[in-house]
Amino acid sequence: MNVYHLEELKKQLVEGIRMLENIGHIDFNGHSSVRIPKTDLILINSAEVSRSSLTVDNIITIDMTGNLVEGRGMPPNEYPLHTQIYKRRPDVQAICHTHPRWSTLFTIAKMPLRPVIIQGAVLGTIPVFSKSHSISNVEIADELAKKIEDHHIALLKAHGAVITGQSIIETFVRSVFLEENAQRQYMGSQLGYAHSLEDEEIVSMSKFIWQPKNIQKVWDYHLSKLKN
Repeated sequence: MNVYHLEELKKQLVEGIRMLENIGHIDFNGHSSVRIPKTDLILINSAEVSRSSLTVDNIITIDMTGNLVEGRGMPPNEYPLHTQIYKRRPDVQAICHTHPRWSTLFTIAKMPLRPVIIQGAVLGTIPVFSKSHSISNVEIADELAKKIEDHHIALLKAHGAVITGQSIIETFVRSVFLEENAQRQYMGSQLGYAHSLEDEEIVSMSKFIWQPKNIQKVWDYHLSKLKN
């Protein structure tokens, strides 16, 4: 990968992390990563830098065992969350670990998240990882990687969420849809039962919404708010 494209990848990773912080999906913790194409290396934000003021200089390169390859700083303690999923899932190109308010609430209440709005149709089945621990060693990260193996998203009990995608943009948009759906499900339940979409609605809406132009539109909207 040439230097120009690598810098563009770093820039997009920074934008994604800062937007996640801007909309409250992460705070002083939380991290995102992306594979460097055709390598066994990943880009990830350094642990010590505030997510709200992140720059490309705070993006580091590590290998699949967490060793620093390039950049200044150390990877987040939970870097195994990323590396172990990448090892098991060659289809995954980007990962974010968030601490979303509404989605996490459902793991505390032990209530399943269901697709109640059309954006929720693209999320698929969302498993819950039952251990409320930091995913900071290989053993527990392997357990999580097995849990999320056939899914785009997993919720971590009383902790947060792990979102995967084929790009940084996809992981960001899935994070947005996850929280929108969770908030609407919670609010709907205050009025009575929050009804799920019908199976045929899930199929049709998923195909309709999860198109490149619609995914890009969500990213561009949040990026414009970040720049303002």
